[in-house]
Parts: sequence; C-alpha cells; structure tokens
Amino acid sequence: MNAFVLVAALLAILVILPLLIPLLKRGGQGPGAALLAVIVAVGIGGGAALLYPLWSNWKWSAPEPAADSPAAMIGRLARRLEKQPDDLNGWLLLGKSYAVVEQFPLAARAYQRADVLAKGQNIDALMGLGDAMINAGQSDFSGRAGQMFEKALAVDPNSVKALFYSAIAAMERSELPLARARFTRLIESNPPDEVKQVIVQQIRRIDAEALLASNGSGTAASLAAAPKSGAAAPTPAAAAAAVAVPLRITLSASVAAKAAAGAPLFVLARIPGQRGPPLAAKRLDAKFPQDVDLLSTDAMISGTGFAAGQEIEIEARVANGGSAAARTGDPFGSARIKAGGKQRTAIEINQLKP
Repeated sequence: MNAFVLVAALLAILVILPLLIPLLKRGGQGPGAALLAVIVAVGIGGGAALLYPLWSNWKWSAPEPAADSPAAMIGRLARRLEKQPDDLNGWLLLGKSYAVVEQFPLAARAYQRADVLAKGQNIDALMGLGDAMINAGQSDFSGRAGQMFEKALAVDPNSVKALFYSAIAAMERSELPLARARFTRLIESNPPDEVKQVIVQQIRRIDAEALLASNGSGTAASLAAAPKSGAAAPTPAAAAAAVAVPLRITLSASVAAKAAAGAPLFVLARIPGQRGPPLAAKRLDAKFPQDVDLLSTDAMISGTGFAAGQEIEIEARVANGGSAAARTGDPFGSARIKAGGKQRTAIEINQLKP
C-alpha cells in the first residue's frame, strides 16, 4: 500500500507541474501569479488526498494482518510460488489454504496449477480441484468437477473419498448401477456408523429411483408391495385409509418447447427442504392439463408416505432424460400443500431445472 501512495503522489505532481511552470514564470510580474500557483498546488494535491479515501474501496482504518495470521501466511506462500512456480507441494498447500478461508475460486486456480505440474496423476490435486469448483459454483458433480473425481478414482481406486465423490457424480449423471456399485464398495470398507448411514440412504435412494423408472405408468410402491403368489390382496378398508393429494397439473407455454417429445411426467412428494428419496411418487404420461391423485400408498419405500395434515412439497417434472433423477433443463413446477385436502391443487410447470 505504501508503494501505491508513493506512485499516486508522483502522478499528482506530474499533473500540477505543467500548471505551475507558466505561473511561476510570470512571478516577476506581480505577487498574484505566485499566490495563484500556491492555490493550484494546494487545491489539486490536497483535494486528491482528501477525496481519494472517501471514494476508494480501500479500508484505510483496517489494521494490517498480523505476521502469523492466515492471510499473511497465505500471502507469503503465494509470493514464494511466484518465484518457484514448479513447487507441486507448495501449490497443493496454497489450494488447501485458500479452501480453508473459503476463497474457493483461488483454491481452484492453485489446484489447477498443481494438477498441471502432476500431469493429472496427483489425487490430492484432482480431488481438491473438483471440490473447489463445486464450492465456487464453477461446476457440479455432473460436469467438470465430476470428471476430476473420476480421474482421482482412476489414480487411486482404493481412495475412500474418491470412491464416495465419484459415486455421487455417477448418480448425478443418472448412472445408477455404477453409483450403487461404488456405494456398495464403500459399505464393504467398514466406514464409521454415521458415514455408513449416509451411504445406506444413498443406496436406498438409488433402488427407489430404479424401481420407479422401471414401473411404466404406475407407482413404485405397487411393485415393492405387490403380493406374492397366494398372498391375500389388500382389503378395501386398507385402501380407503390412503391419504390423497388431488392435483391439476398444467404446462406453461414459456417452457413447453423445452419438454422432450415422449418424455414421462414424474409427480413427487417430499418433506420441504429435504433431499433423498421422495415420500411418494408416480410416473405418468406427460399430457396436459392432467388431474392426478397422489396417494400416501404411492410410497417409494415401504413404511414411508405422508399423513393427513402433513405439510409436503409436490414437484411435477417432465423428465427429458426419461429417468427419475432430475437433469438440467427439465421443466418442472412445485407447490407446498397439506396432505388430505379435498380441493384440487393447481401446479403449473413453468421453470427449468438449473
């Protein structure tokens, strides 16, 4: 900052001098010229000094970072790497340091440099780059970040982190069998209980989506709960106990052109703000307008569903890829309602999946 102030002062002098020289040459003709020269010098120099702190974005009152602060240490590391640009471990450390202070675009740049130096063979560079890109909003699991996780797994097939992230990436690409195989390998590695619960949940989600996708125009639960040969059929009383959500689904003209011909319509119920398998779902032909009665018995997993009066979020989505897993560009609409109402809720499909 001191160097900047010095340069700014020199520039101010260069502006003032062309104005002072003619005035000073006229100094012998009277005191007025000399006084005017002083006024010009003070006015321009002083005005610049006063106005710049007011108009600039620099925090003049902020203290300089302590020598042992993270910002100072990261700065020293970055300056050292300017002189030693081939230091692979240094770039890895810089990427990790930027990620710790949540400067993810800079972390991605550092990991990118490390990946170039390692010629794509360093798992820390690959995993760090993918993670930083996702946190910086530069990519997602189905894009370039996912490619980084795939490369990391190829470098080290036994890396638990690479296996987990690449399984998520496979799910985002709707490669459900591959994702399930990778999650199963993770279970076999005997992870901690809290991690195992997350993995089991992902496997259940994959199984539910695969079941839903294979069910044509019916519900996933009808296959999962289909009676075996000789088993008693559900009683009318049990069927009557189902909670219904009456819906009328329409397609807005603004997104109609984005709906692929022949693509199915998925109607899903979820707990608001919660990811994972939906509480209930139906796969239907994409015809509009369409009246749909989503039932609590349309559960994705046995024992789930929704109850009367429960607040749920309903999503109606045209699946351009034909899969239960959402893809970028899928037209959709949603609404929050309470289950069990008698009035038909209108849901307009008027958005596109980001």
